[in-house]
Formats: sequence, C-alpha cells, structure tokens
Amino acid sequence: MSAPESTTASTDAMPGVGARLRTLRKERGMSARALAEALGISTSAISQIERGVLQPSVSRLIAITDALAVPLASVFDAPVDTARDPGAGGFALQRAAQSSVVMLDSGVTFRRLSPGDTPGVDYFESVYPPGASAHGDVDLFRHEGYEVGTVVSGELTVDFESERVVLRAGDAISYPCSRPHRLHNAGAEDAVAQWLIVHPGR
Repeated sequence: MSAPESTTASTDAMPGVGARLRTLRKERGMSARALAEALGISTSAISQIERGVLQPSVSRLIAITDALAVPLASVFDAPVDTARDPGAGGFALQRAAQSSVVMLDSGVTFRRLSPGDTPGVDYFESVYPPGASAHGDVDLFRHEGYEVGTVVSGELTVDFESERVVLRAGDAISYPCSRPHRLHNAGAEDAVAQWLIVHPGR
C-alpha cells in the first residue's frame, strides 16, 4: 500500500477528525513514530494532522486508516438511533440530521452513509469541488480493499496507469484498490459520488 501525496495547512478547521485519528492510534498501541514510518512521512506531520493543523487529503486519510487497520467509518462521529441491537437481529437508524461530514484537503468532503457498524464495508458519499483531487499531486495511489462507486451528479475522472475514465451522473465503476488510481474533478461543478469500499477479511 502506498499513498504518495501531501497534506496542506488548514484554514478551515476539521473538528474532531485529527483527535479521532489520535485516539484510534493510541487504542491500537501504535506510536506516532511507528505510524509515520508506516506512511513514509515525518512524525511532525502526524502530530500536525492529529492536532488539526494539517488537513489530510483523501489518500492520506485512507492510508492512515489502512495502517491502523480500522474502517474509514471510524473517523466519523455519527450518532445512531438503534431500535434493537443490530447484532441480535435488530437494525441501526441514522436520521438525515445525524449525518456526519468531514472536510479534507482541497475542500473534498466525505459523508458517512452507513447508519451503524458494517464490518468489512465502508459506505460513504464524496463531494469533489471543481479542480479537487484525491491528493495534492499527480501521482497515482493504491490502498486496501475493493472499491465500487456511482456518480450522483457532476463529473468525476478516474486515472489509471494506462487509461482515463470520465464518469457522469448515473455512471458506476468498480476496481481493486490495489490498482494504482487517482480521482479528481476536472469539471465545472461539484462531483458527488457514493462509494462502497469492501475489505475482505476484516
């Protein structure tokens, strides 16, 4: 797994995400230095992300959750109404007003769609403003799992090593996340898409 991209200084704070990443790291008994080594970045960068000084890009956030072996949904703090214990055959319910959103580098936002724990599956919505990319440079990246996405509105471009795919409203795509790829919005309006990332074995 690699995610060769950068983070940028935050001008619009991303409440709670950095602190949540720090909590997840500590719960797993991993030091900031060990996480930094796993990601190929400095310990200082980890500290700045956890303190909310830097906003991680999409690929950096995914690389962190992969390194911690936690689902992407772990960074969201979405209250959930549970009528009955889902583990006992009940169901989980998330009202629209409870939807949790995080803002990342380049103004990309992620919104959690899964109403409760969904082991092995991340289900979320992404919004890429015009010109926004999954990370700060032109390199392709890879991560864990298998990805399935559907564009709801706008236009989203997926670059692979030898081809480029432009997705418009109603278009869908799937690919192993181990295949080097890059998502970006080359259009003139926000690109909204819904995604499933499946993590076999988790």
